[in-house]
Amino acid sequence: MKKTIKKVFMVLLSLPLLSCLANPNKEIDNKIEFQKGETMKISVQAKGETAVFKLNNSQAAKELYEQLPLEIEVENFGNNEKIFYPPKKLSTNNTPLAKAKNGTLAYYAPWGDVVMFYKDFGSAGGLYELGEIISGLEYIKNMSGIIKINKEE
Repeated sequence: MKKTIKKVFMVLLSLPLLSCLANPNKEIDNKIEFQKGETMKISVQAKGETAVFKLNNSQAAKELYEQLPLEIEVENFGNNEKIFYPPKKLSTNNTPLAKAKNGTLAYYAPWGDVVMFYKDFGSAGGLYELGEIISGLEYIKNMSGIIKINKEE
């Protein structure tokens, strides 16, 4: 009887170790793991106006979220988007390619910039979706200079 209990106890103790062996990056993954059902939202503020985005559950979105808060310069690009460069490049593992429309938040991996679309765009190689706007779409077009990006609760 004691041997059986001891064997069961040893098996139970070894399960976490086996889990780590099956996924050697588990420790890294846990640094940016969010509770199931938790929604990541960010606010982008400029000139007293605020746009709020709901992020998807992708690796790139989580990495952007972890870099917040930011005060960063926003730039015009073309006639349909505003861009900014986060301090650290984002990983695109498990991040869907974007089919950008007005209100899409995306990451253009070749240049390392985050893109806020205020008009429809479509898709491009290296363009990954981070999320979508939930309020303040009308403010993106006029954003300029330094913007503040924060985690939204």
